[in-house]
Amino acid sequence: MIVYLNGKYVSEEEACVSVFDHGFLYGDGIFEGIKAYDGRIFALEEHVDRFFESAQSIQLELPLNRDEMKEAIIETVRRNHLRDAYIRPVASRGKGALGLDPRSCPMATVVIIVGADTRHPEDAGGKFMVGKGIKVITSALRRNGPDILSPRVKSTNYLNNILAKLQAAAAGVQDAILLNGQGFVCELTGNNLFAVRKSRVLTPPIWSGALDGVTRRTVLRLAREAGLDAVEEPLTLHDLYTGDECFSTATRSEIVPIVCVDGRPIGTGEPGPITMRLAGAFLEFAAREGTPIYHG
Repeated sequence: MIVYLNGKYVSEEEACVSVFDHGFLYGDGIFEGIKAYDGRIFALEEHVDRFFESAQSIQLELPLNRDEMKEAIIETVRRNHLRDAYIRPVASRGKGALGLDPRSCPMATVVIIVGADTRHPEDAGGKFMVGKGIKVITSALRRNGPDILSPRVKSTNYLNNILAKLQAAAAGVQDAILLNGQGFVCELTGNNLFAVRKSRVLTPPIWSGALDGVTRRTVLRLAREAGLDAVEEPLTLHDLYTGDECFSTATRSEIVPIVCVDGRPIGTGEPGPITMRLAGAFLEFAAREGTPIYHG
């Protein structure tokens, strides 16, 4: 694979950063997950806007402007000759002295990685694909609140989420729900969360501790266009346990049905009709929208 690294396009083997990079030492950085479908990058503008918003929030000065970043993303996909791809732009504080002070880092490190494998490894071989659904538990950990680090910053420091993912693995399920400090549902370890109750499509509001997901926004829009009542609303575990359907959204895994929460079957215990309808609508939408990678 060809990787973008600080203004150059290099081989995967050459794509190296310093052990003194503060992204490696302290998790001081940001990232995005973007997807290309059949030669088009879906929601590129939205993802780049969020990338720069995260940078602004943590006072990270990027060496590229928005247009340069978009072109670097497109060019990295082109150089790998891909039409369907998962794209990971990452920016860290850069190389600096040992110690937390970010002022020792004169220049941010910017990396863009692309891969032809467009789904999460746990989705490989259709094991947990849309038609089957996944089982989840509630993590004993709590989601970092906005008084600690805003969930709207897509930070490279994912230790909170990783520890919850380990709890899920220990319980023999695919993922874990993170609650906020007040006990309201936030999201899964890497996906936004939705519930369907009496044909209403519900997702936790951003202020509760959920990431402002690009796929989440798209699903809300598609649900409303389909005539469904789709709203942001505080959710408790009771709302999930007694709901008709439940599903998650994320760029890489798109829409994944959740068929069991904390040992309780959701609805019929099978992927629900509204979930499947929205999954189909999303794929149709993503296939026709986006920024072209190749011309002619």
